[in-house]
Amino acid sequence: MSKDKVATLSSVAWHISSYSANGSGQCVEAGAFTDGSNAYAVRDSEHPAHGHLTFTRNEWAAFVAGVTD
Repeated sequence: MSKDKVATLSSVAWHISSYSANGSGQCVEAGAFTDGSNAYAVRDSEHPAHGHLTFTRNEWAAFVAGVTD
């Protein structure tokens, strides 16, 4: 990931699953970059500074399609 992309992580519109609200500590949040890059990011909401995964729009769509089948 480029330094430019790291700088825009603050512009990710993060969303946490309602299933993660049970206090189990196993929380993941995902969101779309709002910088026009059409990229998506996923991170551990308990430890957001520990890193993240970034996906292209097509990769994210394939993931979502796979988990909703």
